[in-house]
Amino acid sequence: MHFEFGVNWADYAKRVSQLEIDEAVEGLCRLLGRGHLGGKRFLDIGCGSGIHSLAALKLGAGEVVAVDIDPQSVFTSKMLLQHHAAGSNYRVFEKSVFDLYPEDLGFFDLVYSWGVLHHTGDMYRAIRRAARMVCPGGEFAFALYHRTWLCPVWRAEKKWYSKASKTGQSTARFIYITLQVLRLWARGRNYRDFIDDYGRHRGMCYYNDVHDWLGGYPYESILPDDVERMMNAIGFSWVRHFVRDQFSAKIGLFGTGCDEYVYRRAISIQ
Repeated sequence: MHFEFGVNWADYAKRVSQLEIDEAVEGLCRLLGRGHLGGKRFLDIGCGSGIHSLAALKLGAGEVVAVDIDPQSVFTSKMLLQHHAAGSNYRVFEKSVFDLYPEDLGFFDLVYSWGVLHHTGDMYRAIRRAARMVCPGGEFAFALYHRTWLCPVWRAEKKWYSKASKTGQSTARFIYITLQVLRLWARGRNYRDFIDDYGRHRGMCYYNDVHDWLGGYPYESILPDDVERMMNAIGFSWVRHFVRDQFSAKIGLFGTGCDEYVYRRAISIQ
Protein backbone atom coordinates (compact mmCIF):
# COMPACT_ATOMS: atom_id res chain seq x y z
CA MET A 1 0.00 0.00 0.00
CA HIS A 2 3.00 2.32 0.23
CA PHE A 3 3.37 5.06 -2.34
CA GLU A 4 6.36 4.67 -4.67
CA PHE A 5 8.51 7.29 -2.98
CA GLY A 6 11.70 5.88 -4.49
CA VAL A 7 10.66 6.64 -8.08
CA ASN A 8 9.98 10.25 -7.11
CA TRP A 9 13.34 10.58 -5.33
CA ALA A 10 15.16 9.11 -8.32
CA ASP A 11 13.57 11.78 -10.51
CA TYR A 12 14.55 14.49 -8.02
CA ALA A 13 18.15 13.24 -7.85
CA LYS A 14 18.58 13.91 -11.58
CA ARG A 15 18.23 17.63 -10.81
CA VAL A 16 20.59 17.76 -7.83
CA SER A 17 23.35 20.29 -8.31
CA GLN A 18 25.73 22.03 -5.93
CA LEU A 19 22.96 24.54 -5.20
CA GLU A 20 20.61 21.84 -3.86
CA ILE A 21 23.46 20.31 -1.85
CA ASP A 22 24.35 23.68 -0.31
CA GLU A 23 20.71 24.28 0.62
CA ALA A 24 20.44 20.82 2.17
CA VAL A 25 23.54 21.58 4.26
CA GLU A 26 22.04 24.89 5.39
CA GLY A 27 18.76 23.18 6.25
CA LEU A 28 20.55 20.63 8.40
CA CYS A 29 22.54 23.40 10.12
CA ARG A 30 19.32 25.27 10.85
CA LEU A 31 17.80 22.21 12.48
CA LEU A 32 20.83 20.84 14.32
CA GLY A 33 23.12 23.82 14.78
CA ARG A 34 26.29 24.59 12.86
CA GLY A 35 29.35 22.56 13.83
CA HIS A 36 27.16 19.98 15.54
CA LEU A 37 28.04 16.87 13.53
CA GLY A 38 31.82 16.81 13.63
CA GLY A 39 33.02 13.22 14.07
CA LYS A 40 29.59 11.91 15.08
CA ARG A 41 27.63 8.84 13.99
CA PHE A 42 24.58 9.85 11.94
CA LEU A 43 21.63 7.56 11.12
CA ASP A 44 19.34 8.68 8.28
CA ILE A 45 16.04 6.76 8.47
CA GLY A 46 14.13 6.97 5.18
CA CYS A 47 17.06 8.45 3.26
CA GLY A 48 15.06 9.05 0.03
CA SER A 49 17.48 10.61 -2.44
CA GLY A 50 20.39 10.54 0.02
CA ILE A 51 20.87 14.31 -0.09
CA HIS A 52 20.68 14.76 3.67
CA SER A 53 23.07 11.90 4.29
CA LEU A 54 25.37 13.76 1.91
CA ALA A 55 24.77 16.99 3.84
CA ALA A 56 25.73 15.22 7.09
CA LEU A 57 29.00 14.09 5.53
CA LYS A 58 29.65 17.62 4.26
CA LEU A 59 29.16 18.82 7.84
CA GLY A 60 31.82 16.44 9.13
CA ALA A 61 29.88 13.42 10.36
CA GLY A 62 32.33 10.65 11.23
CA GLU A 63 30.03 7.92 9.92
CA VAL A 64 26.70 7.98 8.10
CA VAL A 65 24.33 5.02 7.93
CA ALA A 66 21.39 5.55 5.56
CA VAL A 67 18.41 3.19 5.36
CA ASP A 68 15.16 3.08 3.41
CA ILE A 69 12.51 0.44 2.72
CA ASP A 70 12.34 1.39 -0.97
CA PRO A 71 15.05 -0.30 -3.08
CA GLN A 72 14.93 2.56 -5.60
CA SER A 73 15.71 5.05 -2.83
CA VAL A 74 18.59 2.89 -1.67
CA PHE A 75 20.01 2.75 -5.22
CA THR A 76 19.55 6.51 -5.73
CA SER A 77 21.20 7.33 -2.40
CA LYS A 78 24.16 5.10 -3.21
CA MET A 79 24.64 6.77 -6.59
CA LEU A 80 24.36 10.27 -5.13
CA LEU A 81 26.84 9.58 -2.34
CA GLN A 82 29.22 7.76 -4.66
CA HIS A 83 29.23 10.76 -6.98
CA HIS A 84 29.54 13.50 -4.36
CA ALA A 85 31.18 11.81 -1.37
CA ALA A 86 33.40 9.06 -2.73
CA GLY A 87 35.79 7.80 -0.08
CA SER A 88 33.66 9.04 2.84
CA ASN A 89 32.58 6.75 5.66
CA TYR A 90 29.00 5.78 4.82
CA ARG A 91 26.76 2.76 4.35
CA VAL A 92 23.40 2.58 2.56
CA PHE A 93 21.08 -0.39 2.71
CA GLU A 94 17.45 -1.48 2.54
CA LYS A 95 15.81 -1.75 5.95
CA SER A 96 12.60 -0.77 7.71
CA VAL A 97 12.63 1.40 10.82
CA PHE A 98 10.85 -1.48 12.53
CA ASP A 99 13.87 -3.71 11.90
CA LEU A 100 16.51 -1.39 13.35
CA TYR A 101 18.28 -2.69 16.47
CA PRO A 102 21.16 -1.17 18.44
CA GLU A 103 22.50 -4.71 18.80
CA ASP A 104 23.07 -4.78 15.04
CA LEU A 105 24.14 -1.22 14.22
CA GLY A 106 25.11 0.25 17.56
CA PHE A 107 23.85 3.56 18.90
CA PHE A 108 24.07 6.88 17.07
CA ASP A 109 24.89 10.39 18.21
CA LEU A 110 22.25 11.76 15.85
CA VAL A 111 19.22 9.94 14.45
CA TYR A 112 17.53 11.86 11.64
CA SER A 113 14.20 11.13 9.97
CA TRP A 114 12.58 13.99 8.05
CA GLY A 115 9.02 13.46 6.83
CA VAL A 116 9.20 9.67 6.99
CA LEU A 117 7.76 8.16 10.16
CA HIS A 118 4.22 9.37 9.41
CA HIS A 119 4.28 7.20 6.26
CA THR A 120 5.05 3.90 8.00
CA GLY A 121 1.47 2.90 8.83
CA ASP A 122 2.27 2.94 12.57
CA MET A 123 3.75 6.34 13.35
CA TYR A 124 3.88 6.07 17.14
CA ARG A 125 5.66 2.72 17.07
CA ALA A 126 8.00 4.01 14.35
CA ILE A 127 8.97 7.00 16.53
CA ARG A 128 9.78 4.69 19.44
CA ARG A 129 11.79 2.35 17.23
CA ALA A 130 13.82 5.20 15.77
CA ALA A 131 14.37 6.73 19.22
CA ARG A 132 15.92 3.57 20.61
CA MET A 133 18.82 3.98 18.18
CA VAL A 134 19.94 7.21 19.91
CA CYS A 135 22.85 6.93 22.32
CA PRO A 136 22.55 8.40 25.84
CA GLY A 137 23.01 12.13 25.45
CA GLY A 138 22.48 11.87 21.71
CA GLU A 139 19.80 13.64 19.70
CA PHE A 140 16.81 12.62 17.61
CA ALA A 141 15.82 15.06 14.83
CA PHE A 142 12.61 14.37 12.94
CA ALA A 143 9.75 16.00 11.09
CA LEU A 144 6.10 14.95 11.19
CA TYR A 145 2.94 16.19 9.52
CA HIS A 146 1.02 18.75 11.57
CA ARG A 147 -2.52 17.54 12.34
CA THR A 148 -5.18 19.69 10.65
CA TRP A 149 -8.94 19.75 10.26
CA LEU A 150 -8.63 18.36 6.73
CA CYS A 151 -6.33 15.44 7.55
CA PRO A 152 -9.12 12.86 7.01
CA VAL A 153 -9.76 14.31 3.54
CA TRP A 154 -6.06 14.25 2.64
CA ARG A 155 -5.75 10.67 3.91
CA ALA A 156 -8.50 9.57 1.52
CA GLU A 157 -6.96 11.56 -1.35
CA LYS A 158 -3.55 10.00 -0.79
CA LYS A 159 -4.97 6.49 -0.70
CA TRP A 160 -6.64 7.16 -4.05
CA TYR A 161 -3.61 8.87 -5.60
CA SER A 162 -1.16 6.14 -4.59
CA LYS A 163 -3.18 3.65 -6.67
CA ALA A 164 -4.32 5.99 -9.46
CA SER A 165 -3.18 5.80 -13.08
CA LYS A 166 -0.41 8.06 -14.35
CA THR A 167 -3.06 10.13 -16.10
CA GLY A 168 -5.09 10.43 -12.91
CA GLN A 169 -2.04 11.47 -10.93
CA SER A 170 -1.01 14.01 -13.56
CA THR A 171 -4.50 15.52 -13.56
CA ALA A 172 -4.50 15.77 -9.77
CA ARG A 173 -1.13 17.53 -9.80
CA PHE A 174 -2.33 19.97 -12.47
CA ILE A 175 -5.42 20.86 -10.42
CA TYR A 176 -3.40 21.25 -7.21
CA ILE A 177 -0.73 23.45 -8.81
CA THR A 178 -3.33 25.57 -10.63
CA LEU A 179 -5.16 26.22 -7.36
CA GLN A 180 -1.83 27.06 -5.72
CA VAL A 181 -1.08 29.60 -8.48
CA LEU A 182 -4.50 31.21 -8.00
CA ARG A 183 -3.96 31.33 -4.25
CA LEU A 184 -0.61 33.08 -4.70
CA TRP A 185 -2.12 35.52 -7.21
CA ALA A 186 -4.90 36.39 -4.75
CA ARG A 187 -2.23 37.18 -2.17
CA GLY A 188 -0.26 39.34 -4.58
CA ARG A 189 2.61 36.86 -4.85
CA ASN A 190 4.46 35.77 -7.99
CA TYR A 191 4.45 32.06 -8.75
CA ARG A 192 8.00 32.05 -10.17
CA ASP A 193 9.31 33.79 -7.05
CA PHE A 194 7.51 31.19 -4.97
CA ILE A 195 9.22 28.36 -6.89
CA ASP A 196 12.64 30.00 -6.53
CA ASP A 197 12.13 30.50 -2.79
CA TYR A 198 10.93 26.92 -2.43
CA GLY A 199 14.23 25.63 -3.76
CA ARG A 200 15.94 27.30 -0.82
CA HIS A 201 14.06 25.07 1.60
CA ARG A 202 16.31 22.10 2.33
CA GLY A 203 17.28 21.91 -1.35
CA MET A 204 13.95 20.42 -2.34
CA CYS A 205 12.04 20.67 -5.63
CA TYR A 206 8.45 21.95 -5.54
CA TYR A 207 7.16 19.65 -8.28
CA ASN A 208 8.64 16.51 -6.72
CA ASP A 209 7.25 17.58 -3.37
CA VAL A 210 3.76 18.04 -4.86
CA HIS A 211 3.88 14.46 -6.16
CA ASP A 212 5.19 13.30 -2.78
CA TRP A 213 2.48 15.20 -0.89
CA LEU A 214 -0.43 14.04 -3.04
CA GLY A 215 0.71 10.43 -3.00
CA GLY A 216 2.24 10.03 0.46
CA TYR A 217 0.34 7.03 1.77
CA PRO A 218 0.13 5.66 4.49
CA TYR A 219 -0.51 9.00 6.17
CA GLU A 220 -0.68 10.07 9.81
CA SER A 221 -0.29 13.41 11.56
CA ILE A 222 0.26 14.71 15.07
CA LEU A 223 0.18 17.90 17.16
CA PRO A 224 3.30 19.27 18.89
CA ASP A 225 1.85 18.76 22.39
CA ASP A 226 1.34 15.07 21.64
CA VAL A 227 4.92 14.79 20.40
CA GLU A 228 6.17 16.42 23.61
CA ARG A 229 4.22 14.02 25.84
CA MET A 230 5.40 11.00 23.92
CA MET A 231 9.06 11.99 23.86
CA ASN A 232 9.08 12.84 27.56
CA ALA A 233 7.52 9.46 28.31
CA ILE A 234 10.37 7.60 26.58
CA GLY A 235 13.13 9.59 28.24
CA PHE A 236 13.82 12.47 25.85
CA SER A 237 13.94 16.20 26.56
CA TRP A 238 13.14 19.05 24.18
CA VAL A 239 16.03 20.84 22.44
CA ARG A 240 14.28 22.92 19.75
CA HIS A 241 11.44 22.82 17.29
CA PHE A 242 10.02 24.66 14.30
CA VAL A 243 6.25 24.23 14.31
CA ARG A 244 3.35 25.59 12.29
CA ASP A 245 1.25 27.82 14.53
CA GLN A 246 -0.57 30.11 12.11
CA PHE A 247 -4.33 29.71 11.63
CA SER A 248 -3.96 28.29 8.10
CA ALA A 249 -1.95 25.42 9.58
CA LYS A 250 -5.03 24.29 11.48
CA ILE A 251 -7.08 23.96 8.31
CA GLY A 252 -4.62 22.25 5.94
CA LEU A 253 -6.33 23.41 2.75
CA PHE A 254 -3.22 23.09 0.55
CA GLY A 255 -1.47 20.51 2.68
CA THR A 256 -0.45 19.70 6.17
CA GLY A 257 3.19 20.74 6.25
CA CYS A 258 5.81 19.28 8.57
CA ASP A 259 6.74 20.36 12.07
CA GLU A 260 10.44 19.83 12.88
CA TYR A 261 11.68 18.58 16.25
CA VAL A 262 14.97 17.92 18.00
CA TYR A 263 15.01 15.96 21.27
CA ARG A 264 17.90 14.74 23.41
CA ARG A 265 18.03 11.36 25.07
CA ALA A 266 18.80 11.90 28.73
CA ILE A 267 17.90 8.50 30.24
CA SER A 268 17.42 4.94 29.09
CA ILE A 269 14.46 4.48 26.78
CA GLN A 270 11.50 2.82 28.43
